[in-house]
Parts: sequence; structure tokens; C-alpha cells
Amino acid sequence: MSDRRPRRRLPRRLVQLYVGLVFYGASMGLQLRANLGLDPWDVFHQGVTEHTPLSIGTVTVAVGVAALLLWIPLRQRPGLGTVSNVLVVGPVMDATLWLTPQPEALAARIPLLLFAIVLCGVATGLYISARFGPGPRDGLMTGLHQRTGWSIRLVRTEIELAVLATGFALGGSVGVGTVLFALAIGPLSQLFLRVFAIPAPTGTGSGIVAQGAVEPQVRDLI
Repeated sequence: MSDRRPRRRLPRRLVQLYVGLVFYGASMGLQLRANLGLDPWDVFHQGVTEHTPLSIGTVTVAVGVAALLLWIPLRQRPGLGTVSNVLVVGPVMDATLWLTPQPEALAARIPLLLFAIVLCGVATGLYISARFGPGPRDGLMTGLHQRTGWSIRLVRTEIELAVLATGFALGGSVGVGTVLFALAIGPLSQLFLRVFAIPAPTGTGSGIVAQGAVEPQVRDLI
């Protein structure tokens, strides 16, 4: 009986993975529409779009592929969630921008920003709890941690400061939304990791319970 349980959980895990990735891309597009500042990686993505003819969703895919290539010397192994992250999030972001008009009034942009950040927390809880592997940027972070011995906190901080500074120099949007995202995404992700947790098979030791072990996979995100 217990041997069948992991198989019965597979459909739920797949649904969580892809719903989470769609929500993630949508949250990125909505935060961009709020025009009050982006998370560090999206500041970088937007900065690159200022100097190329590519859409921000296409740049997001390209940066994901580049990050994935860096996994090779770090000896990281991608999972279904890793590859799906690269392929799904960017197009959904572009679709969200196409479907969502640009609000002008601050009274509309502030709630939109708050909704986008909460939606990103929901998305993070869904897709990480599915246990199909971290996103390409998260895997880069954990790979550097394993190869260098530096703490996750130090590696994550240095990577995000580097992409934030580069993105800002290229013309990416930094503002109150950047700060609010940084402060809120950790607690929100922890909350929704608990909400959407799927028990792992007995004895694997890979259950997703919102304790310190899941923090390395919580992004910008994404």
C-alpha cells in the first residue's frame, strides 16, 4: 500500500510544479507593471532588455540557460523543475505583460505590487514543494556553496548584489518594490512551503517542511 503512495502523489506534484511556475512568471510580469522596483534578478533582466531587441521574458529564458550551463563545472544535476523553470517562466511573464495594461495611478500600482509579491510567495511554495529540482539560479547558488564551502547566505547575497548592481547600471528598475520583495519573500515562501508541502516517500529524507533546509531554494526567486 505504501509503495503506491508516491505514484498517487505524482499528478499532484506535476500540477503544483506547473501551476507554481505559471504563477511565478505572472508575478514577475505584474511586479514589472507596478513600476515600483523589481527583485534583483529582474532588475538585471530588465537592464539587459534596455540594450537588446529582446523581450524581458526572452532575456529571462536566456539568462536561465546561461545559469544552467554554469551548473556543468559545478557538477549540479538539473531536474524536471529546473528545465521547466527555464522554459515556462519567461513566456508566461511576456504573456502577462501583454495581457495586463500599465496602471498610471499610484493607488493602483501599490496594491498590484503587493499582490505580485504575495503571488510570488505562493508560486515559490508550490513549485519547490513539488520536489522536481531547484531553478537554474538557485542551483547556481547551491553549487557555488558546495564547491567553495562558503555559506548559502554569503553566496546568495553576493550573487544578488552583483546582479542587482549590474542590472541597475544597465537601466533596470530599482525602488521600494525591490526592498519590499527582499523583506517579504522569505517569510512568504516559508509560509506557503508549509501550506503546499507534499510528504516525501518514507526514508528519503527529502520532505519539504518549511524549516531552514529549504531556504537555499527560495529565490528572488525564482
